[in-house]
Amino acid sequence: MRLKDRRVKTHSCSEIHGELEGQEVCLAGYVRVIRDLGGIKFFILYDRDGEIQIAAPRVQTPPEVFTKIDQITPESTVWVRGRVKRTPQAPRGVEVIPQEIEVFSRASVPLPLDPTGRIKSSLDTRLNARILDLRHPKRRAIFKIRHVVTNAIREFLNSRGFLEVQTPKIVATATESGSALFPVAYFEKEAFLSQSPQLFKEILTGCFEKVYEIGPIFRAEEFNTNKHLNECTSVDIEMAFSNCDDVMRVLEELIIFTLKKTKELAEKELEVLGRKLEVPEAPFPRYSYTEVLQILEKKGIRIEWGEDLPTPAEKALGEDRGFYFITEWPTKTKPFYAMPCKHDERVTETFDLMWKDLELASGGTRIHDPQLLERRLEENGLNPENFEPHLRHFRWGLIPPHAGWGLGLDRFLMVLTGEQNIRECVLFPRDRHRLVP
Repeated sequence: MRLKDRRVKTHSCSEIHGELEGQEVCLAGYVRVIRDLGGIKFFILYDRDGEIQIAAPRVQTPPEVFTKIDQITPESTVWVRGRVKRTPQAPRGVEVIPQEIEVFSRASVPLPLDPTGRIKSSLDTRLNARILDLRHPKRRAIFKIRHVVTNAIREFLNSRGFLEVQTPKIVATATESGSALFPVAYFEKEAFLSQSPQLFKEILTGCFEKVYEIGPIFRAEEFNTNKHLNECTSVDIEMAFSNCDDVMRVLEELIIFTLKKTKELAEKELEVLGRKLEVPEAPFPRYSYTEVLQILEKKGIRIEWGEDLPTPAEKALGEDRGFYFITEWPTKTKPFYAMPCKHDERVTETFDLMWKDLELASGGTRIHDPQLLERRLEENGLNPENFEPHLRHFRWGLIPPHAGWGLGLDRFLMVLTGEQNIRECVLFPRDRHRLVP
């Protein structure tokens, strides 16, 4: 069957080069920059990998094709069959002379935004027309990097013997507290969207020992900042027969591995974003919560021991730091499953991984003693009876000592891409005010 008999795509735009001169190719993509110089018409055809100039000289182009170009609008979806020609004046020194064009979808005029970015649009406007916005080279680069990062994380954890799992996202009880839950009408019962796979991954250590999940979490928090969303993607691990220090090492090694892979496999995308990634060395600096308060006091910021760190304090702390850990958080600031320290039960075997002033991950040693778990539930104002389906695994003696963490993938992408708003790193962000598209 000849190429012109069906609408195939034989090459991507980036694959067109001078060595193909004279060959017939079939391309498909989107139109940008249409020019009519009378005796010759041009447009730029681009797809997910690159772009190529389509040049239609009147004397070399079938009349119906030459005329059809007038019907094309910017961002239309088209198919082109043509011959490759070396042209020093063309971008990349090569172009395609069309012999046939089909317009699959003709874009409206005007569109709600200019995907080239020459005409500035607000973030809300861009998110309202997200697919059009994603045609911008910088936006496409962000999500190609996200793809590389997700694959790198899987590669690292698989190589360390972790088993990937998928846990329920509709649950009967809160994971951490009852104050940040999205209720769901579940037949004759009330259920909730999962805040975290925490309880599931803990009990799975009693079978698989080392598990991880990359999936959505839901927090009904009313924050509407540049670093908060109500639906996020979390990377979670849990390890049996390990403690806080063990999983901190896994986390920093994962960060280093992922940064190296991103530099290697997303070089072009990082260049589009103007990013030069620096790979840190292990171990990352570690500061106890108490030490952090002392550092802040020297900076003129006084915080009462036991209180969480407010945003101004985080900014002051992170202004001259990259990746670092804050350890031994006060017991009252952490969830019920956080293990109290043996040397001082006022603090826990927990940590937060920070990058400058941005919290990326949280984790630590978990409680595996059922009596201590029940006491900590009560101290957190939670009813142990509501957690009986979880607690019984501990009472049966099935759960080994274990530790783990959760890493916010969307925030990690902010670090890698240099974006200041988490919504830029999520395809279809969900916050307090946005439920579409």
